[in-house]
Amino acid sequence: MTDRILTRRELNRALLARQMLLTRDSRSVLAAVEHLVGLQSQVPNPPYIGLWTRLAAFARPNLTDLIMQAQVVRAPLLRSTLHLVTAPDLLRLYNTIQPALIRAFGAFFGTRGKGINRAALIPAARAALEAQPRPFSEVSALLAALAPDHDADAVAYAIRSYLPLFQVAPGGVWGTGGSIGYTTADTWFGQPLAPEDLHTLLLRYLAAFGPASVMDFQAWSGRVKLKDAVEQARPELRTFRDEQGKELFDLPDAPLPAADTPAPVRFVPEYDNLVLAHADRTRIIANEHRSKVFLSAGRVRSTMLVDGFVAGTWKTERKKQAATLIIEPFGPLPADVQAALSDEGEQLIRFIEDDASVYTVQFGDEM
Repeated sequence: MTDRILTRRELNRALLARQMLLTRDSRSVLAAVEHLVGLQSQVPNPPYIGLWTRLAAFARPNLTDLIMQAQVVRAPLLRSTLHLVTAPDLLRLYNTIQPALIRAFGAFFGTRGKGINRAALIPAARAALEAQPRPFSEVSALLAALAPDHDADAVAYAIRSYLPLFQVAPGGVWGTGGSIGYTTADTWFGQPLAPEDLHTLLLRYLAAFGPASVMDFQAWSGRVKLKDAVEQARPELRTFRDEQGKELFDLPDAPLPAADTPAPVRFVPEYDNLVLAHADRTRIIANEHRSKVFLSAGRVRSTMLVDGFVAGTWKTERKKQAATLIIEPFGPLPADVQAALSDEGEQLIRFIEDDASVYTVQFGDEM
């Protein structure tokens, strides 16, 4: 049989359904974080906003309590970026993701990272971090004698690439910053790391982001040369083609809403995996708009969805007791869409700036 062709809108609706963006979901915060395979967390606040926009009746303490109890932890993981993941997932996924961390280390530092005596450095770093949670700067200083000819950044990145680390509380909590201590997950939780399991990682990815191609899976995970892993799973999967003829893989019972399924306006935080989890991102953002969202130095702007697709960006502004959400659309918006964005935007700015007394939603110039 010829594979069914999925249109861009069908792929969009499938992604929105699995990302809990067609309707706000009633599942628990812990279940949502696990389903999403974590939320990207270069800075602490975006995962809170990402859960607010996906879950019914989400409040900040719902996530903060889980972080303080180490049920959800902030760790270097997918694409070598900080993610908030459940503690069991960190133990389950680390060995599967670690090759991507090591590859990123080599790519980032090149010759600056070569020649580091890992045989001495990594055990010493583990001992230092397990004796007391420490920020990378402190560990690098303690271990400088073991890598005298390498800069502190390369040493710190080597440590985060070869050890299963996470930030101890309050790392990842709303509004936190500064130096947060790291320790090793396997020792802290008293459990061994699960062995490498690309098969399970693929199934988890498709549940949250499918249907997807091999290249999409690689872009999300940071791993490379995954064609064989996907081929081994083929008997368990259904296949489709996109409009360009690229083969897509999917779970047999995952949702595939119709292309005309209504999609409400939504506000998505910066760095959200919604816009980062595919090599071909046209299912969520048009190519002509990518440069307005994906900036230099790896920055990813906050976005808004209209009819399921990225239609602009947003930011907040605070002046004393006045808080403003500024919406910057990519083009003209109908009056009913502006009204929907204003209503949703006011709820969002009240969530973000909960101690303000005046709230405003403004539309900036078209970009």
